[in-house]
Amino acid sequence: MKVYKKLSDARIKLQRTELTKSGHNKFAGYKYFELGDFLPAVQSIFNEVGLIDAISFTEDLATMVVYDVDDGSSVTFTSPMGTANLKGCHEVQNIGAVETYQRRYLYVTALSIVEHDALDAVTGSAPVEVKPVVKEVPKVDEDLEPLAEVLITFGDTCEDLKELSSFWKKNQAGIDRMKSQKPELFKKVQEAFAQYKAKFKE
Repeated sequence: MKVYKKLSDARIKLQRTELTKSGHNKFAGYKYFELGDFLPAVQSIFNEVGLIDAISFTEDLATMVVYDVDDGSSVTFTSPMGTANLKGCHEVQNIGAVETYQRRYLYVTALSIVEHDALDAVTGSAPVEVKPVVKEVPKVDEDLEPLAEVLITFGDTCEDLKELSSFWKKNQAGIDRMKSQKPELFKKVQEAFAQYKAKFKE
């Protein structure tokens, strides 16, 4: 299908585009791409090569479908939904925060944008390649890397130990899946949360 060729072209064009990371996790000491850092470039490139994307959310899944505007062929990317519990925010603001993050991770996956800084800064490990998921979520969930970054990023926003523990419990299902399918990734998240806990105990 043409959509794969066009998506490949879009990835190459984006790799040749100079992008700046504006997101900054002060506690873990790393920078990351916010949605606005690459979305204008992505939309311009999609328009140039003849692609368009549609993003939707359910309680459990965030989905992006990338369409070829010429022949209608498509490719689908998915990510398991997380939760947010940002202090001082209404429920709808927390939903908006999660959806913004999920949109970012869907683009990161679809366009093969390498974002391993969040894990490296906390653990000092080797780079982690974010792999795209096509059509359906496989048995071994390749989107656990973005889920781990969601946990690490939002975990850093918690302002006390109670809020941190509550955030962990709300994401228990995804964490358990990560523990059974990718124990090394689970260990990285666990180590990050151990640092957050230590910060509150100081």
